[in-house]
Amino acid sequence: TFAYEPFNIPSSSMVPTLLVGDYLFVSKSAYGYGKYSFPGDLVPVEGRIWEGEPKRGDVIVFRPPGEPETDFIKRLIGMPGDRVQMRQGRLFINDVMVERQRIEDYVNPDRPGMGPVPQYMETLPGGVTHRIIEEANDFGQNDNTPTFVVPVGHYFMMGDNRDGSADSRELKRGGDAKCQGDVIDESASDCFTKVGFVPKENLIGPAKILFWSYDSSNKWYNPITWITALRFGRLFNVID
Repeated sequence: TFAYEPFNIPSSSMVPTLLVGDYLFVSKSAYGYGKYSFPGDLVPVEGRIWEGEPKRGDVIVFRPPGEPETDFIKRLIGMPGDRVQMRQGRLFINDVMVERQRIEDYVNPDRPGMGPVPQYMETLPGGVTHRIIEEANDFGQNDNTPTFVVPVGHYFMMGDNRDGSADSRELKRGGDAKCQGDVIDESASDCFTKVGFVPKENLIGPAKILFWSYDSSNKWYNPITWITALRFGRLFNVID
């Protein structure tokens, strides 16, 4: 409870890095401890204690401001003060296009009927390289966005499944004129659906290692599938 906590992956927002049915350990000491660091939020903590600094590219479990009772897991893309924008499917950080390289197409092992989708190796400022997929190529609903200016003490999160992730890019449709502007900053923080700019105190910790993984054939009532559905090749993989 104090050092590491297990989490499981219920959605495909971090494919191909994480798959539905993955179980992983999160390091709770890496960033220090906040109000969401302990089960049931039993330890009231203001801010963070024994504070550590997240790094761009970390895969992080956190509680989103718009749904603080739910654990989310995404990749840290924008640091405090950064300007983040999507333009025609390409990620820009501080007005510089982030490098990406096309690699082999990706076929989701849990959704083979979907067929292959474009896959890239993306290299973030600072050197973290990771895989992303673009299910809608570069034409998803969050592939063109305003410029997000990340406030002090906050972070900007995105899923590696760029067209299948509810993350910091997702804005409310319609409504206040400030939510339709070219720049979204701290003054427009109520324009987001669930995630938006994530406060540092909402971080739980970085995902470190996969310790178990079941594919979609696993059925709790069929003990045979407890073995046959295991993804042996993913066990004890380091998450990056």
